[in-house]
Amino acid sequence: MKILAIDTSARAASAAVCDEERILCESYVDVKLTHSETLMPMLDAMLHCAALTLDDLNYLAVSVGPGSFTGLRIGISAVKGMAFPRKIPCIGVSTLEGLAYNLTGQSCIACCAMDARCKQVYTACFDVEGDSVTRLTADEAITITELEENLLQLQSKKPIIMVGDGALLCYNSFGEKSRYQLAPPQLRYQHANSVCRAALQKTAASVGAGELVPAYLRLPQAERELLKKEGTKHDCNRQ
Repeated sequence: MKILAIDTSARAASAAVCDEERILCESYVDVKLTHSETLMPMLDAMLHCAALTLDDLNYLAVSVGPGSFTGLRIGISAVKGMAFPRKIPCIGVSTLEGLAYNLTGQSCIACCAMDARCKQVYTACFDVEGDSVTRLTADEAITITELEENLLQLQSKKPIIMVGDGALLCYNSFGEKSRYQLAPPQLRYQHANSVCRAALQKTAASVGAGELVPAYLRLPQAERELLKKEGTKHDCNRQ
């Protein structure tokens, strides 16, 4: 079984093809170009080098959010475009859950945090034990102070490892740092191979391309600004 996964939820774009045991091919780009410029050429080159075609794939997986609104739309649209004509089943993966898979092989609590601006982070926590990843909290957008309060209530003796592009921001903001560890750079950010491994656990929940939808967790900035101009009260966490 082969799964092609894409992550365009943040600054870097990545793609990978995995089977149940190996990463067959992978590409990662973190440069000052938009995902619309880099993603499709990167996919084409990666598949060509691995002597694979879209017809060789059993599933397509993509990070559906939270994350960059534009980035998520680009990644999901690319998957839809590849899946529709070939009727390839699709798997949507939480960006935060994908981040937790960066830490497999360890025994820890993965505190996944992405910078959500608006003085908030997108976050969720997962129990990681070897190859097993178990969700502890739902994906949500909360303040860093609220996140620290939530972590203090976790009843676990495992180390808490911060992962995600908001990890350093949170770590530096926390008052008592002895309970927390910061994942090293090579494990800290989103990677498509982790999306692949998360998707391997979700094949039974695959959907048609038309059913893939982003999980933004809150309103797009343009809509928030419009509401602000209109003097309408709004909540950053509204979906």
